[in-house]
Amino acid sequence: MGYSNNFVANCIVKGKAYPELAQWSADPYTPAWRQFVQHWPNTVPVELYEHFNTHGIDYNLCDINKADGAAVPYYAIGIGFFNFDVDYFELMSSTTRQQLQQEQLTVLFYYHEGDNPYHINQRLDELCQRHLLPPNCYRFVSGNTAADNIKNFVYFPDHELLYWHRNQQIAPTPIHYHHRTHNFTVLSRTHKWWRATVMTDLHRAGLLENSYWSYGTDIALDESETDNPIEVDTLGIRSDIAEFLSNGPYTCDAKTASQHNDHHLIETDHYTESYCNIVLETHFDADGSGGAFLTEKTFKAIKHGQPFVVVGCAGSLAALRKLGYRTFDHAIDNSYDTVTDNTQRWTAVKAAITKLKSQDLHAWFESCRSDIEHNQQLFCSTKTDRLNTLLERLCND
Repeated sequence: MGYSNNFVANCIVKGKAYPELAQWSADPYTPAWRQFVQHWPNTVPVELYEHFNTHGIDYNLCDINKADGAAVPYYAIGIGFFNFDVDYFELMSSTTRQQLQQEQLTVLFYYHEGDNPYHINQRLDELCQRHLLPPNCYRFVSGNTAADNIKNFVYFPDHELLYWHRNQQIAPTPIHYHHRTHNFTVLSRTHKWWRATVMTDLHRAGLLENSYWSYGTDIALDESETDNPIEVDTLGIRSDIAEFLSNGPYTCDAKTASQHNDHHLIETDHYTESYCNIVLETHFDADGSGGAFLTEKTFKAIKHGQPFVVVGCAGSLAALRKLGYRTFDHAIDNSYDTVTDNTQRWTAVKAAITKLKSQDLHAWFESCRSDIEHNQQLFCSTKTDRLNTLLERLCND
């Protein structure tokens, strides 16, 4: 059987597919609809449907019991975070598993996070063996670029489309010709040890002077100091980090932590009054996968008209180029993007930032203008081609 843009769901409420396998109860168009991720088994509404609707992709969504059999449909499961303690196939009905065994159905896991896809692949293959399911009964969409190296896995930049959608009521920031009052914009809402290392190192080197910068110490993830992928003792910075954190939090505007996480909002001065965005991405090392993970943090700078340095995984700039964006290679020493050793990569990023600060940043910005404009236009354009490419790759894997 051939594939088409056919999707099935166990329950469709008010035109929306109810999250598969979910135990939490909520109605579409209510605040509770966004709370599935907090409840076992952490499956969520599939954002892919929203992207289809927003960008004009034709697709069929019908009740799983009413599929016409003309093409093998996708049974889409949104993953809020991949829980290795969950047997996703066990939670499906026996009828659904039978359809998978008979290749009448393909599970499509849709996951926009950057967890190691190799680990996820191993877990899902183990579950397929446990339930006597064919190994190609599923496809997995991941936000980690390493997914492209795994059979049945596909990388997709969901955060690009997610930010496009949630910030669409805000016009892209005009790229003016006037001199700007600040050098850099460097924002961090959530404490992570590698981010604290980066910000401390920038701070003690004086690279944050005359810049918009922030560091939140009130919101922290469940990680220990030893989880830091940067070797702090190699940098001789351990005591400086402790002092930096003890003096936090650091702010550069009047917005609350909740407002900083609201994609509908933007602090315009951070983009119109500084020359370059130093993006502290979500991951500096994407779970040891060797892949890159791009989020709205990078796409904010792109939409709102700034060149950028990405403090993130090796290969982040390469992933952006593959998506069609320009990374100012003529104006920034971007060799850091190829450095796989985490500590050495941060040292290379810092050197690139140091070199930028020593320049006439207004002249430097103007040399980047055509690429800034290209990036802004590309981001604001429809994502129809992105979605069609995804569907084609899913079919042809």
